[in-house]
Amino acid sequence: MKRNWELDELIEHFTILPNEMTLIEPKSIENQLGFAVLLKFFQHEARFPTHPFEVPKPVIAYLAKQIVCEPDRYAQYNWNGRTIKAHRVQIREFFDFREATVEDSQEVAEWLFQGRHSSCESGNRGGERREGAGAH
Repeated sequence: MKRNWELDELIEHFTILPNEMTLIEPKSIENQLGFAVLLKFFQHEARFPTHPFEVPKPVIAYLAKQIVCEPDRYAQYNWNGRTIKAHRVQIREFFDFREATVEDSQEVAEWLFQGRHSSCESGNRGGERREGAGAH
């Protein structure tokens, strides 16, 4: 995630919508900002931050302002334990995501194999150049 954000970018990407606020408000005061950061980071990046310092300070400050708390509260969010795991589950459910499984990777591998196999049958082998491709 980039480090510097203009106000119009913060508004576009990190404004908390009413349905998102209903997820944030029931959390304890200590967890509201951390949850909001995870929620909006996931929405923007399609993944969770790997450590607290990955989230730029302007993003934290903008989110803190919306939930009416001090940005320093973010440093109090516990990045280990059951709470953050539960928050991640809730956020994935909110966005209708799920963690990839071994079965998912097997299906992708099979799909890739089938795609390569069918392109070989049609005469287009991966290493061959087509006429005109790359010709100067």
